[in-house]
Amino acid sequence: MATKSRRPKGRENTVSSLNAAIEALNLAEKISSVTPAKAVFATVSVLLTMIKVCFLLCCDDMFRVHT
Repeated sequence: MATKSRRPKGRENTVSSLNAAIEALNLAEKISSVTPAKAVFATVSVLLTMIKVCFLLCCDDMFRVHT
């Protein structure tokens, strides 16, 4: 009997939460009329995107790039 590799629910919830936060920041950036606030929203959105990518690459014992 072959076992299927399934993602842990915690990982899916984390990615889902990061996606929601990124979308909320993108919306806040579009709505905001204050230039410094737009810069902050954009910067934090980029940082969260980088965190999401690193999380997806590093969540297993080996990097997904090598598989």
